[in-house]
Amino acid sequence: MPYPNSALPAWQLAVIAVVAAGALAVWLVAVFLAARPSGRADEAVLASPSESAAAGTDRPAVADKPQPARRTESRKAA
Repeated sequence: MPYPNSALPAWQLAVIAVVAAGALAVWLVAVFLAARPSGRADEAVLASPSESAAAGTDRPAVADKPQPARRTESRKAA
């Protein structure tokens, strides 16, 4: 017999499909977890003063922090 039977049984094909789908699911979960915002504390800091007061947080909002000086001269000259 020069060429042996190379066809896989159905259960082996099913195992291959399950492993591939599981690996894809794990990869997608890892990507979504890495891309999500870092946490609730950051949301309270980034909220506007009215939102942070409504949420009941004691942390100041970003608008309460001093803002760095903006350089508008270079934009006007261009």
